Amino acid sequence: MDIRSALMGIAFVLMWSSAFSSARIIVQDAPPLSSLSLRFLISGLIAVAVARALGQSWHLNRAQWTSTIVFGICQNALYLGLFFVAMQWIEAGLAAIIASSMPLIVAFLSWVFLKEKTSLMGTLGLMAGFAGVALIMSGRLTGGSDPFGLIICGIGVLALSIATLVVRGASSGGNLLMIVGLQMLVGSVALFFPAVLLETVSVNWTPQLLIAFSYTVLVPGLAATWVWFVLVGRIGSTRAATYHFLNPFFGVAIAAFILGEALSIRDFVGVAIITAGILAVQMSKRRQT
Repeated sequence: MDIRSALMGIAFVLMWSSAFSSARIIVQDAPPLSSLSLRFLISGLIAVAVARALGQSWHLNRAQWTSTIVFGICQNALYLGLFFVAMQWIEAGLAAIIASSMPLIVAFLSWVFLKEKTSLMGTLGLMAGFAGVALIMSGRLTGGSDPFGLIICGIGVLALSIATLVVRGASSGGNLLMIVGLQMLVGSVALFFPAVLLETVSVNWTPQLLIAFSYTVLVPGLAATWVWFVLVGRIGSTRAATYHFLNPFFGVAIAAFILGEALSIRDFVGVAIITAGILAVQMSKRRQT
């Protein structure tokens, strides 16, 4: 793998992992669904405008439109929408750990429903990853974390995992930045209606909120998504997915640094087990490929 791809992978992980801390700040001062819908609207319009300026077209092929709509709903509306709601009650580091289990869930669902062969390394990786998640969950539940928030996060990551299996070819055919922007606009529309029905818009305008919202729009929202699509197009989804094994560590570390979230020995052990499990799963896929 070339150095440029490695730097892109690490940059994506840092940006993606930091999104949970900035989201945690946002939901303390603003309604989650309304905030996320506005974030996607702004990010989507910026991405589409830049894409058009670069000569990209919104006349996508059928696979791209399917990917755009499914991922816009499953990733942006369901996955991130549910995580934003859940982070009113659970810590950013815990949300990052749950989200990091997505590669494990994808591998498990592929093995069960698509009958994909799994090597011994992959099987042990799956077992280790889920064991690490269970270890952290048991500690957080006894420590007072809200079970409802954990369930919401679980539903969200399951929705994204299913979408990842169903949709193929999102990065094929060019127009990457346009696809990123249109996905966000789909997510914005999908979140608008539940936000209007379920939320009362009451915002506590603070400098922290403005900084966190602006950062979320530009960095995890636009930059990370674009980098991910470019990385997948450059080295393939299997090799790109290997970088997910860094997400548990960076997600917890950034939340501890920015938000001062406490970490226990159980958390450190659980993160290490999850990281090793994800790495084993991805390495087994790479060998098969």
